Amino acid sequence: MSMPGALKVAILATDGYEQAELLEPKQALEDAGIAVHVISNKDGVIQGYRDSDKADTVSVDLNFSQAHPEDYDALVLPGGVLNSDAIRQLPEAQIFVRQVEAAGKPIAVICHGAWLMISADVIRGRTLTSYPSLRDDIRNAGGIWLDQDVVTDRNLVSGRNPDSLPAFNQALLAAIHHPAEPARWAN
Repeated sequence: MSMPGALKVAILATDGYEQAELLEPKQALEDAGIAVHVISNKDGVIQGYRDSDKADTVSVDLNFSQAHPEDYDALVLPGGVLNSDAIRQLPEAQIFVRQVEAAGKPIAVICHGAWLMISADVIRGRTLTSYPSLRDDIRNAGGIWLDQDVVTDRNLVSGRNPDSLPAFNQALLAAIHHPAEPARWAN
């Protein structure tokens, strides 16, 4: 657990993350005085993308063997097709997501980031949005997919794509500051 009053959020990502979907939530959290750790399967830096073009790199704070879900108050899962397809295959990433979900802590997922939640088997019975191409994946995993910019279902905040980031960041901060609130729906 983090120190009282000192909130801490984990962002799980690897090479191929969609730059805006990692950097904008990270900045919104830091601007709110929340500590953020980028956690990955590798040390050093990870490569971001804007669509299919290489963008900036981000420093990794901890690798999965160093990070513990119980140390965080919330979790952010950015998208990016390459990132999402790679990270969903990592057992340690799946375990991290399952433990955060089991603790009922806020999880914010955007775009293709839902693939990790599907692989971690935490979508069943949950309502969320994503990039439209994941609609069938979410439904096949037992989830309910909505075609909205942002959806909040209990501790789960989901966003459709980078255009959803302003509303997504607002919903993420609300979920962190009011984690016990019942389901809210946002467009």
